[in-house]
Amino acid sequence: MKFRFSFLPGLAVSAALCVAATVQAADTSAAAQLQRWSAEAGAPGNAARGQSFFQSRHGGLWSCASCHGAVPTGAGKHANTGKAIAALAPAFNARSFTDEAKSDKWFRRNCKDVLARECTALEKADVLAFLLELK
Repeated sequence: MKFRFSFLPGLAVSAALCVAATVQAADTSAAAQLQRWSAEAGAPGNAARGQSFFQSRHGGLWSCASCHGAVPTGAGKHANTGKAIAALAPAFNARSFTDEAKSDKWFRRNCKDVLARECTALEKADVLAFLLELK
């Protein structure tokens, strides 16, 4: 009795497509995002300013740290819904800031929650400079 393994090439192709899809999902890096926002702001991100911004309430009820933790190297929890949030610092979450559209979306939403407005490019660069320092 002979067995044919005709499914093996198909399996290999499927595996390759899955890997390719994963690679395409990460269309940027945290460092590239920092460069983008620094260029847009016309100034480099400042980690000390970013830490202060991240931990301040800006006159509202929440700060970034309210959900992500004062040191965002571990899992956080949404202050209102209790939904789990993955670590924000790129050194502790390989997917953090690797999708430009998602980064823009979450900065837009979260800045509106914390500031009641969108963040400026410099504020984003500062926060990301702070997050990239966390090792």
